[in-house]
Amino acid sequence: MAKMILTHEVAGLGVAGDVVEVKDGFARNFLVPRRLATPWSEGGEKQIESMRKARRAKALASVEDAHAARDALQSSPVVVKAKAGQAGRLFGAVTAADIAKAIGDRAVVDKRRIHVGHPSSPSEITRSR
Repeated sequence: MAKMILTHEVAGLGVAGDVVEVKDGFARNFLVPRRLATPWSEGGEKQIESMRKARRAKALASVEDAHAARDALQSSPVVVKAKAGQAGRLFGAVTAADIAKAIGDRAVVDKRRIHVGHPSSPSEITRSR
């Protein structure tokens, strides 16, 4: 097992600054070549602390930004227009990029953070002419 310091977020493993133990092959063949992690060392502890401080500052800023975005989006609904058939079924899909485009300048939203689910009731889908 190799002890590694993550330099970027890795799905299912952790975020930047986390110390993780992974199998040697995973570290050698995946994490290190993609510069997602560095081998753990005593000097790496200082690097971890700087990453954690940066992450805390970023988290505080992101929480404030998220509250501002929430307030801007709750003040008026977002309307996404898409083509639908006679029965009301969409011809395509409403993607996260479509939603981000519809939000426009009202709020800064990362389209990778938008998760599109199914509407809970048919009343959430309205037809406009």
